[in-house]
Amino acid sequence: MQYKKIKPHRELEPFIHFYWELKGNEIEKQWERVFPDGCAGVLINLGNTCLTDNGSFSMEFGKTYVVGAMNSFKDSIIDRDTHLLGVCLKPATFANFYHYASQNELTNDTVEFGKSNSFNIDKTLDNPFNYFDQFFSDRLKSKNIQLQSTLENIHSTKGKLSIDEVAKRNFTTVRQLERNFKKLIGLSPKEYSNIIRFQHALQLIKNSGQNRNLLDIAFECGYYDHSHLSNEIKRNTGLAPSLL
Repeated sequence: MQYKKIKPHRELEPFIHFYWELKGNEIEKQWERVFPDGCAGVLINLGNTCLTDNGSFSMEFGKTYVVGAMNSFKDSIIDRDTHLLGVCLKPATFANFYHYASQNELTNDTVEFGKSNSFNIDKTLDNPFNYFDQFFSDRLKSKNIQLQSTLENIHSTKGKLSIDEVAKRNFTTVRQLERNFKKLIGLSPKEYSNIIRFQHALQLIKNSGQNRNLLDIAFECGYYDHSHLSNEIKRNTGLAPSLL
């Protein structure tokens, strides 16, 4: 399997993490597992029909799909004729480009987009990432990112800040924060914070090798003990920490 990331044009960087391309190159089909990161995305299928959402949803050639934020892992089947191109949006920026219902209606789901929101297949095949830059630049409705200061609070503390404190720092209530997060991201503030904390722990585990034990990483990331961290890893990845 070949996978690459490409940065968007600098004017789009506040709203888009990266563009990506995935091509299968294996003789046999394989499962590809994606872990939750709190982000929504948009993709187009340029290859054979691809099964995703743990095998429950088929993505067809030439069609564009929106993928909601996840609160658990998701598996897709990749074969040698798989070819997907996509965009990973930053949290709460979906509304900067699209009119759509509350994001919690998309949580953990893949949904086909209508023609008015879809990528042009010919332009995508011709020069995909330049086309994506133009596509999203043309659709950008507002440069204001809702929840930006709230998200910065969560990210700067790597998900360890309590939701009560997040609400207090942003002069709002927990209830209002929950409504805004579910509408704009598709997750509750607590779910989102837990994902950011899990992602930080995941990076520490991958980068530390055998130099640090799980208990040290658990304490650094604000978990009660190594069992608490292990359970969070299993819930988000379906794997034991030793298999990461």
